[in-house]
Amino acid sequence: WTPEVVVIFLEFFAWGLLTTPMLTVLHETFPQHTFLMNGLIQGVKGLLSFMSAPLIGALSDVWGRRSFLLVTVFFTCAPIPLMRLSPWWYFAMISMSGAFSVTFSVIFAYVADVTEERERSTAYGLVSATFAASLVTSPAIGAYLSAWYGDNLVVLVATLIALADICFILLAVPESLPDKMRLNTWGAPFTWEQADPFASLRKVGQDSTVLLICITVFLSYLPEAGQYSSFFLYLRQVINFSSTTIAVFIGVVGILSIVAQTLFLTLLMRTLGNKNTVLLGLGFQILQLAWYGFGSEPWMMWAAGAVAAMSSITFPAVSALVSQSADPDKQGVVQGMITGIRGLCNGLGPALYGFVFFLFNVELNTMDPIQDQYSIDPLPLHGPTERALIPGPPFLLGACTVVVAFLVALFIPEKPSSSSSSASQLSLSDKPRPDSKESLSSLAGIHINTPLPGSDEETPPTASDEDFEPLLQDSIV
Repeated sequence: WTPEVVVIFLEFFAWGLLTTPMLTVLHETFPQHTFLMNGLIQGVKGLLSFMSAPLIGALSDVWGRRSFLLVTVFFTCAPIPLMRLSPWWYFAMISMSGAFSVTFSVIFAYVADVTEERERSTAYGLVSATFAASLVTSPAIGAYLSAWYGDNLVVLVATLIALADICFILLAVPESLPDKMRLNTWGAPFTWEQADPFASLRKVGQDSTVLLICITVFLSYLPEAGQYSSFFLYLRQVINFSSTTIAVFIGVVGILSIVAQTLFLTLLMRTLGNKNTVLLGLGFQILQLAWYGFGSEPWMMWAAGAVAAMSSITFPAVSALVSQSADPDKQGVVQGMITGIRGLCNGLGPALYGFVFFLFNVELNTMDPIQDQYSIDPLPLHGPTERALIPGPPFLLGACTVVVAFLVALFIPEKPSSSSSSASQLSLSDKPRPDSKESLSSLAGIHINTPLPGSDEETPPTASDEDFEPLLQDSIV
């Protein structure tokens, strides 16, 4: 049990409650071109996350994780009370809250602070599984409360849970960044170059291993982000799932994801290794997206959902992979960089899916699939003929991008360093050696797990470190 798990659970449980009311408010506010407008709203939010993630990650390395955990959770949950008060302000706030919706980067940096490197992939899997667990029951509970008591009560309960999350951070979450790291950097000059997301992308290009990881993240998460933004609308309109069926679907897939990210992830990391686990997860994702794209029957959606649960092992495995490339005092920077790329995908993915749905005349015209679906706009009358061949065109496009991500991931080195003896000792030894290495690195700033041209013994832990690790250069070091 760790505090960050509770923080993630409460935040996304509150948003999970709003799954059914969100569909209703979205359609009431934008009765025409609902997929397209949903994509644009999520697009603005994702682009703002991309712009702000490097800044928040770098600042959390300097000033600590706890304060930024509080800020990100507060602003991520700020739009919730506005759902019934003013839908237009609600959607505007969702878009603007993207500037702080980077909770995962702070959480993963927090986990890196408090865990050994060999345990990190398991810890990341636990955090991702907690995210899935928060969505197991919350949509069903939200749908039930909405049906019996109205959407206002659901919004009230979600608001109270968000407030409880904020109070929990204030009262029960300790600071994870060691005092000596914060004291050494508190008065250090902070440059805007660190806050520039494009500067972080330029640094990525100088490190081939991290560049390959980031390209893999971008190509694999782009369709996933689009899928998250429109999939429940798609199930309801095209596959004719009811609200109750959607809630059960989310719960079943969530339970399977928990199993995949705890039991299966730990087993696969030990037997196949980090890189092969990522490749396996990408393979499941390709199968899942292709099935969603061609599937037209409800049972196909359920089968593809089971495959989707297995594909959820990709993100924690990738986060562990990139974490191995970072100094203990630079976890916020690298996790912020990955979260920034995911934020960029959160901007482009929903907009891309919404545009492709628009091109293929797949529109949400009424929330009740039993009624006449084509009474509002005569254009989608041709929809059933086209959808009979390819019901979900964006999912097939997503499967193609994940195939490219799989090919890129093949070139990721198996280990961050093959020549550094200390890196191999850290990853393979079960002795107390990692503790001493990690304590030494936190004091001296030695890059244990980064690819160095020479061995650690021959390289002094001074300015030469920066020459060999361009990704992690900044003025604080």
